Amino acid sequence: MTLSPAADGRLPVAKTFKLYVGGAFPRSESGRSYPVSDREGRLLAHAALASRKDVRDAVGAARAAFGGWSGATAYNRGQVLYRVAEMVQARHGQFVDDVVAAEGGTRRQAGGVVDAAIDRWVWYAGWTDKIASVLGSVNPVAGPLVNWSAPEPTGVVGVLAPQASSLLGLVDVLAPVLATGCTAVVVASQERPLPAVGLGEVLATSDVPGGVVNILTGSTAELAPWLAAHGDVAALDLAGADGELAVACERAAAGTVKRVLPRPAAEPDHARAPGTARLRAFTEIKTVWHPVGR
Repeated sequence: MTLSPAADGRLPVAKTFKLYVGGAFPRSESGRSYPVSDREGRLLAHAALASRKDVRDAVGAARAAFGGWSGATAYNRGQVLYRVAEMVQARHGQFVDDVVAAEGGTRRQAGGVVDAAIDRWVWYAGWTDKIASVLGSVNPVAGPLVNWSAPEPTGVVGVLAPQASSLLGLVDVLAPVLATGCTAVVVASQERPLPAVGLGEVLATSDVPGGVVNILTGSTAELAPWLAAHGDVAALDLAGADGELAVACERAAAGTVKRVLPRPAAEPDHARAPGTARLRAFTEIKTVWHPVGR
């Protein structure tokens, strides 16, 4: 993707990547873009610089897709996430190139990152039909009643992707949102957006319905407050926010009583084995009472 002259002296075609919203690849309505460079400062491409209007469009697409995605069977959602893993595996070399350009290191190290991202999709795919059993319960009550609780998806989740881990970190925060039946609006790593762009291309050609995942590139500080304040966003993951931005987003989210997953003190090691915390973070517990006996 670099713009260095090829062996035949030709310059490669410079690419300007678009957003991924509603299953399509629109340009930013602002018409803006920004340069993306590799770790050595060489220009790779240009990425769309999303605007407030793009945030609104992405949230609208996610909200429209929520009913179908949350209403799908858990088994079907698992099949869809597994298909994403298959397609990332099929484009392994491309993602290795993108991770090397974004994060540096060797191709072997980048290959390990891509492998871990694939495994993470598979891991969460396996959780889709087990979440209810682990998070739900049948509760003892007094009287001729039976009472049981089960998790339900919260709704549209705004995700500020990790800034340093541009692929594995992104999958680490996105996959559990989808596994629980929520839909997502993702603000990709600002300086390292190309792995997220590549993932958008995978999602567009997989079985993930349009609008279930929407990926915005651009300034995290510009986009996050609009996402945090939007009334149709039910929850917010502040994984990729810095301290001041996280505080501002928490205040904005309070206006619509959003669930907020706080920013970690430091970006975690995304290669660690994931737990169920992110699966719990974006589910609501619904309790049903039913009379029994005579």
